[in-house]
Amino acid sequence: MGIFISALYLGSKKESGRYEEQSEGSPARREWPTVTCPFLVSQQTITPIDNTKHLLVSGYMDQRVKGLDVRIISIFNKTATHPMHCLFCCAGSLSTSTPASILPHPEDFGFAYVTTDVMCQIPQDCDATHVTVLTEPFTKDPTKPSNHTWLPLRNRNKHLSDQEKLKFNFTVCISSLFGDYDNVLQFVQTLEMYRLLGVDRVVIYKTSCGRNLDRALQIYSQEGFLEVVPWPIDKYLNPSHGWLFSRSGGDVHYFGQMTTLNECIYRSMERSRYVLLNDMDEIIMPYQHNNLMSLMDALQKQHSKTGVFLIENQIFSKTIFEPSRRFHLPQWEGVPGVNILEHIHKEKPNGKVSCREKMIIQPRMVEQTSVHYVIKAFSNKVKVPLDVCGIIHVRHSNRGQGYKDFQMDKRLWDFKELLIPRVDEVLKKVGLLNQTGRAEA
Repeated sequence: MGIFISALYLGSKKESGRYEEQSEGSPARREWPTVTCPFLVSQQTITPIDNTKHLLVSGYMDQRVKGLDVRIISIFNKTATHPMHCLFCCAGSLSTSTPASILPHPEDFGFAYVTTDVMCQIPQDCDATHVTVLTEPFTKDPTKPSNHTWLPLRNRNKHLSDQEKLKFNFTVCISSLFGDYDNVLQFVQTLEMYRLLGVDRVVIYKTSCGRNLDRALQIYSQEGFLEVVPWPIDKYLNPSHGWLFSRSGGDVHYFGQMTTLNECIYRSMERSRYVLLNDMDEIIMPYQHNNLMSLMDALQKQHSKTGVFLIENQIFSKTIFEPSRRFHLPQWEGVPGVNILEHIHKEKPNGKVSCREKMIIQPRMVEQTSVHYVIKAFSNKVKVPLDVCGIIHVRHSNRGQGYKDFQMDKRLWDFKELLIPRVDEVLKKVGLLNQTGRAEA
């Protein structure tokens, strides 16, 4: 799918903007034919490649790998292997095609479709603005219009300084939202907690969600704090609700989680100093600092060449409630979802169980990522001690209902005075609280 753009330049080459006058005896300058582009630009986050089983997501300038200029985040079918070619729109005119390097990510969890990087080299003298991928080499023919579906090339602002590029200090990437998920109370608490910690932007890849949560997404989007990326993966594939094919079946791992995580890194690369990669029910919480910037300033002083910081997961049981019930607030009783302030019992460390980490990264130092670790990076990585920073993850625990395997962690309560009124205000906007602060019937 795409949108037609008027790109027909009529008249001479000079009128087309590609004409360059030359004095007699000067060396010839290379000019592209007057076939124009882009004629059809994809307005979707998932774009099929014609005559293949493959899907394109987004194209980015990325000159960190020698000899390659563009990285196209994609989803490829592992069984369909054939040569691919990149074609560029060069400031309104077509280039010749160049061979594509196909780099499947190493983790596919047994599924037929895998996150794939299509790497391309831009032809010489081409000021590339858009890219597409073909199954056959393309030969320029001035008599034929371009009927390809194009992806815009992002991260093209090479002339800008780092200070001009980096609009945000912290971006949170939430990889997948699907089904009828409507845990709106925990969602609002989490986003407001991140605001208090200094997060500037949250990016969510949305396939579907419940009605109340959808209203909350709209509120945060209107405020500019949240970027909702449409993710209609279910229109093209049978996405798995689980992470392993042998258990869940389907075409692709967990609604394409690996693809969206990588896409979010590149989406954030030229605008955010740090990116937090975690799930919707997780909060990356500093324990010795009041905000994330103070945390990262301290960590970067200790680990100056590090761009990947691994944060250990801590599971807080959502079935064990704080005994006094002091945060069982009457205005939240009718609001769907989990009240994270009531769940302060976390699993005690167990050396026999591996606690999978999530990450804070510098996006320009990362090339490919998995869910719990970085696959390829241009820097060192370090695991952050749990007493410095950990993940508050309120969910079901496999350790039963007793207290012996749990310990109290009241870190969230340090923010209660600021957090509760912020949550109330958002819930009023969503329509779940009336103006007196009571839950709507």
